[in-house]
Amino acid sequence: MTSWQIVRTVAGIFILLSLALGSPASPLFVSQWWLAFTAFVGLNLLQSGLTKWCMMETILRKLGARQGC
Repeated sequence: MTSWQIVRTVAGIFILLSLALGSPASPLFVSQWWLAFTAFVGLNLLQSGLTKWCMMETILRKLGARQGC
């Protein structure tokens, strides 16, 4: 997988997990504060889309992940 694929996969997992933990209708509900984490991930995705820079992608490249096209 390339660095951008890893970033998007991890972001998707984080969003789904935090929604499951933060939504009162979920059987995994812990606290509505988990929805703040969902917003944090969404804001980071928005920022990376607008600036074309993502800290996680930079870290992954330094750890040896292939750069995407």
